[in-house]
Amino acid sequence: MDNIIELNSLRKTFRDFWLRPTVEAVRGVDFSVARGEVFGLLGPNGSGKSTTIKMLLGLLKPDGGSVRLFGLPPTSLAARKRLGYLPELSYLHPFLTARETLSYYGGLCGLDSRTVKERSAQLLEMVGLQDVAGRSVGGFSKGMARRVALASALIGKPELLVLDEPTSGLDPVSTNEVKTLVKALAKGGMTILMTSHLLADAEDVCTRFCILNRGEKVTEGEMGKIGQSLSEFFLAKVGEGRAFDVAEFLK
Repeated sequence: MDNIIELNSLRKTFRDFWLRPTVEAVRGVDFSVARGEVFGLLGPNGSGKSTTIKMLLGLLKPDGGSVRLFGLPPTSLAARKRLGYLPELSYLHPFLTARETLSYYGGLCGLDSRTVKERSAQLLEMVGLQDVAGRSVGGFSKGMARRVALASALIGKPELLVLDEPTSGLDPVSTNEVKTLVKALAKGGMTILMTSHLLADAEDVCTRFCILNRGEKVTEGEMGKIGQSLSEFFLAKVGEGRAFDVAEFLK
């Protein structure tokens, strides 16, 4: 298949001021994402997901291995023009309206004013914010701001959309709307890579997944072929955590 993302033996070690290694964050990770897939990059906190995403986006330089987007280095302008990114935390200018925010990001994508106006209207309707398009985003709830950020990631009609915790801060109705939108985008041919701590959300939308733990790939597979719920499968692979002697504490 036509792979949009290819990671081979990817490694990253963080170092202190004296260049001494402190954390080996990613240790030989391999996976690929084919065109049109919704791929879930999963793992507990500290598993290396965010570091992997940053190397995939060209924000961090790997210490070893390789990353390719569309067969190109992630730092290349040609690759970045075909990419949309929703970070885990939405950093929006508080004094811009929702419509102005989309216009700003549309300009960064090199779109003309007519195209920006048309796409902004479409996207604001898609994320359910058409009625508040003229309000400053500084007054939005976290969930509303999240939807503006998602629309901003889509303004350039990217071929690859990277979503870092896309349903973070959303209520159940908005979460369902985002998942429906992700599935519709994939059906339309967009390739999507998402991270999520909410395994039920990943199970609902992802076609394949990769689980990281302590910087290493634990397993990779297809969502419909694991024979159990994703939560059960995940816990079996990364461990069920520590036991706590609460009774002893409460004595």
